[in-house]
Amino acid sequence: MKQTKLSLAARLVGRLFAGEIDRRVELTVAALDDNRDRALRPFFAALPLSSTRDRSDGEREDLLRQTLDAWRNNPLARRIVGLTTQYVVGGGIGLDCRDQATRIFLQEFWQHPLNRMDTRVHEWCDELTRAGELFVLVTTDPGGMSYVRAVPSTDVVEITCTENDLEQELRFTMRDGRNFPGREAGLSGEENPAFMLHYAINRPAGALHGESDLAPLLKWLARFSGWLEDRARLNRFRTTFLYTVTLKGSTAVERRSRQVDLNLNPPSPGSLLVKDDSETWETLSPKLESADANEDGLAIKKMIAAGAGIPLHFLAEPESATRTTAESAGGPTFRHFEQRQEYVLWMLRDLLEAVCRRAARSGRPVDLHAEIELNGTDISARDNSELARAASEIVSAFSGLHGRGLIDDAELLRVAYRFAGEVVDIPALLQRAVDKSTKTVENPVDKGVDSGS
Repeated sequence: MKQTKLSLAARLVGRLFAGEIDRRVELTVAALDDNRDRALRPFFAALPLSSTRDRSDGEREDLLRQTLDAWRNNPLARRIVGLTTQYVVGGGIGLDCRDQATRIFLQEFWQHPLNRMDTRVHEWCDELTRAGELFVLVTTDPGGMSYVRAVPSTDVVEITCTENDLEQELRFTMRDGRNFPGREAGLSGEENPAFMLHYAINRPAGALHGESDLAPLLKWLARFSGWLEDRARLNRFRTTFLYTVTLKGSTAVERRSRQVDLNLNPPSPGSLLVKDDSETWETLSPKLESADANEDGLAIKKMIAAGAGIPLHFLAEPESATRTTAESAGGPTFRHFEQRQEYVLWMLRDLLEAVCRRAARSGRPVDLHAEIELNGTDISARDNSELARAASEIVSAFSGLHGRGLIDDAELLRVAYRFAGEVVDIPALLQRAVDKSTKTVENPVDKGVDSGS
C-alpha cells in the first residue's frame, strides 16, 4: 500500500514539475557543452586549415564517384574531358636536356615499355581533369630505373603533412592499410622505397585535395540529360493519335457495343471508312511546343559551357553562324588550356627531377643541376600565324630605331619576343650571345704569319 502511494506521488510530481525538470537539465547540459567547447577551442584552432577548406571524406568520395559516372555515361562530360586533353597534350610532349648523359637516361625512362610516357600522359591528363588530382606511385629497381603508376584518388584515405605546411606531404595511407612515403621521405635515406607524388588542380588555399573540372557541372549535366530524355520520349509519341467517335442519339448500351466492335476491328492506315450521319469521327494527337523546349535546352547547355569554360560550338551547338564570332569566343578557352598545359608540363618536369634523383643515388651518370626542357604543342595554329605576322612587322619597324641608336639590343629583343608571344630571359639571351662571340677563334692573319715563317 505504501509503495502504491509513493508511485502515485511520483507520477503526480512528474506531471507537475516535468517541464521545469527538463528545462533545468537542458540548461545544465548546455553549460557543460559550453565549458567543453571552451576547453577544446585551442585544440581545434591548431588544426590544419584543410579541416575547413577540404570537403569531408564521404562527400569527396561521392563527388569522385559522380564525376567518374558522368564521364562514363554522359557524352558532354566525356567530350569536355577529351577536349582538355586534346588541347593540353595534343600531339605529345617534347623532352630535351642539355646534359647528354641525363638526356639519354630521361629518354630511356620516357620510352621504357613499363612507362610508355607518350601515351600515359594522355591518361594522366584525363584523370587530372576528371578527379582534380593525381597520385603517382614511383618505384625504382636496383639499376636506378624508375617506373610510375597512377593511383585512383579514392584509394588514398589519408595524407599526412608537416605541422606547419600542408604542401609538404610526408605519408600517404591507402585504403588497404599500406603506407607510402612522400617526396622527401622517399628520396632520403640509403634505400629506395616506393614513394608517392601528389598533384592537384582547382585546390583552394589551405586545402589538401583538388576538385574536378566536372564538379560544378554535375547538376546541370544531369538536368540536361533528363530534359533530353523527356523530349526524346515525348517525340516518340508525337505522331501517335486516338480516334474519338461520337454517336448521336445513342444509349449507353449502344455506345459500349460500338466501342467493342471498333476495338475488335480498328481501321487500318490507308483504309476507307464509310459512316452515316449518326457518327462523327475525330482524332486526338499530342501538341508539343518544341520552340519553348529548345530555348530551355539551350539555356541548360549554356550553363554547362560556361562552367567548362568552352564556347558552345565546341559542344556541337552552333550558336552563331559567323566565323568571326566563333573565333573570338575561343580566346578565353585557349587561355584556360594554356594555363592547364603549363601546369601539366611543370608536373612532368617535377616527376622527372624526382626520377633523376633516384637514378643518381643508384650510380647513374645524371646531372641533377641540368635543366630539363619540356615543350607542349601549340594550342591554336591560327594564333601562331597571327603572332608570326605581328613579330615580323614589329621587328621591321623597330630595326630602324635600333640602327639609329634610339633603342638598345635588349629593348629590340624584348619587343620582338613580346609580339611573338614568348616569355624569355632577355639578359640571359644577350649574355649567351656575348659568350658565343668571345670564344677563342683561330685568327686567319696569325695563321698566315705562322705559315710564312
